[in-house]
Amino acid sequence: MPRSDIALGKPEYWDSATAQLMRRDRIMKKIIPKHPDIFLTTRGNPFVTLARSIIGQQISVKAAESVWQKFLLECGKRPTPQSVQAAGMERLRAAGLSARKCEYIIDLSTHFLDKLVRPQKWASMEDEEVIAELTGIRGIGRWTAEMFLIFNLQRPNILPLDDAGLLKAISLHYFSGEPVSRFEAREVAQGWQPWCTVATWYLWRCLDPTPVEY
Repeated sequence: MPRSDIALGKPEYWDSATAQLMRRDRIMKKIIPKHPDIFLTTRGNPFVTLARSIIGQQISVKAAESVWQKFLLECGKRPTPQSVQAAGMERLRAAGLSARKCEYIIDLSTHFLDKLVRPQKWASMEDEEVIAELTGIRGIGRWTAEMFLIFNLQRPNILPLDDAGLLKAISLHYFSGEPVSRFEAREVAQGWQPWCTVATWYLWRCLDPTPVEY
């Protein structure tokens, strides 16, 4: 079975990161022990991760999972750029995708098929370099690129300030439910460096205990 179809295990930095976060941050000290034996995982397939991130844009985790399962029925259990192209707009729409998201995923498949992106090089590139390449694809903004860095490349220090769930969790746990600005969220996250990905992941678990797997 190719590596892209195997769920990758716990990131090597995870235990060290959680220990440091619990020492530094009183909220992390409470949250992390509530979610034992689970951690960030990925199946390591760049195309699938990006397609799933596009499907998840601006909808709930539950809604995204429902659409994703219908997408798999149209494009196969292991979607590829070829299977997306074969499905075409009509079948993608039948899976519950908006017309715009259909266009985005078809464009994504074209970028992979025509070798307009370099997934084999992303692991060795800096975070911002990967973001710059990914945001050159239609429908992929900074949030989607950051989800890729977290869920595919398992980068340890990603802070997705455009993520509504992260801002909501920071509001609930650090500001007694009061709305927070991106500036305030960034200030809180200063204490998480260089493990912002790990802190973000645990705050997501407070909102939805079931981890999302890309």
